[in-house]
Amino acid sequence: MEPIIRSLLDTDLYKFTMLQVVLHKFPQTHSVYQFRCRNLEDTVYPLTDILDDLNQQLDYLCELRFQDDELQYLRNLRFIKSDFVDYLELFQLKRRFIRASIDDQGRLDIHIEGPMVQALMFEIFVLSIVNELYFRRIHSEKVLAEGERRLQAKLQLLKQYEQQQQADENPFLVSDFGTRRRYSLTWHRHIVEEFYRAAPDVFRGTSNVMLAKELGITPIGTMAHEFLQAFQALDVRLRNFQKAALEAWVQEYRGDLGIALTDVVGMDAFLRDFDLYFAKLFDGLRHDSGDPYVWGDKAYAHYQKLKIDSKTKMLTFSDGLDLERAWNLHQYFKDRFKVSFGIGTNLTNDMGLKPLNIVLKLVECNGQSVAKISDSPGKTMTDNDTFLAYLRQVFQVEAV
Repeated sequence: MEPIIRSLLDTDLYKFTMLQVVLHKFPQTHSVYQFRCRNLEDTVYPLTDILDDLNQQLDYLCELRFQDDELQYLRNLRFIKSDFVDYLELFQLKRRFIRASIDDQGRLDIHIEGPMVQALMFEIFVLSIVNELYFRRIHSEKVLAEGERRLQAKLQLLKQYEQQQQADENPFLVSDFGTRRRYSLTWHRHIVEEFYRAAPDVFRGTSNVMLAKELGITPIGTMAHEFLQAFQALDVRLRNFQKAALEAWVQEYRGDLGIALTDVVGMDAFLRDFDLYFAKLFDGLRHDSGDPYVWGDKAYAHYQKLKIDSKTKMLTFSDGLDLERAWNLHQYFKDRFKVSFGIGTNLTNDMGLKPLNIVLKLVECNGQSVAKISDSPGKTMTDNDTFLAYLRQVFQVEAV
């Protein structure tokens, strides 16, 4: 069996941007990540059937090193620092930090435990591998043909939206955020190439660094939940973890990568911490759970209260989108904000088959539980209900 992951750039940009901060600010942090499939009942066959192949792919993954041209590409990104690239030149994922097995309930179990400067990098690779192994077994020419039919319909819709844009309004901007749940790398590359060819003024980039490098387009990304969650277990009061995470980001990037993620403990609790200082420093906010219209209206009211012109700020939406939903959100917010959209599964795994809803989430840091209280109840994740209840109490978030 050939390796699925052939380059350590075949991951999302925010893995590098977060890793750089971890390396510079808290390199000794120990972390635990846990796998979960949120729609096990929808799988065609048990995920445990791919276990042997998965372990072989993990062996391949842990043999990879960054190549000279890949390191040079990273050096040329303005926000990537030279000492970080020097670290990556030595970087290799260690097999001892990841274990794939079957748990006591007969489910696929993937457990990552080790220094965060290692463990953080596994997630996107592993999810991509699980997806590709799963869909290989149900692949057919019929599936491929249906995927192509759906792709062509999306391209027509994209061109239609491009034509409907007015020169004097904020542009409709779409990026690919679909690496972790893609049908396959081959299909992923095909999707990105076709979108970029069809509407380069609308399709602004991809989160996948390898494809951005290969195709000469913009790599997109800032931070993920794990970055903010880690601060729940670092040397700050729990009540201040969001402010500490945002401050560490500002100190590292000093104006670059200025989109803040809002839903680690919910939008309301985030906005209580997102004061005038942060609201001025950050370019905008990213939505990843809950009602996007309610969320955006709250963001607008917050900027209004702080007397900040919301038209200077960006809202990035990235939760369960397709082109039509993105366009409707754009129409609703375009007169008040710059708006952009990261579309994942619907771009890279819309084949007429039920996609896997799989995640690999940070659940422990430095021996302490961490958690995400999502604005969408099904996305809340922790392995410690006691800590989750305490987190809700501290941030005044009611259980749903």
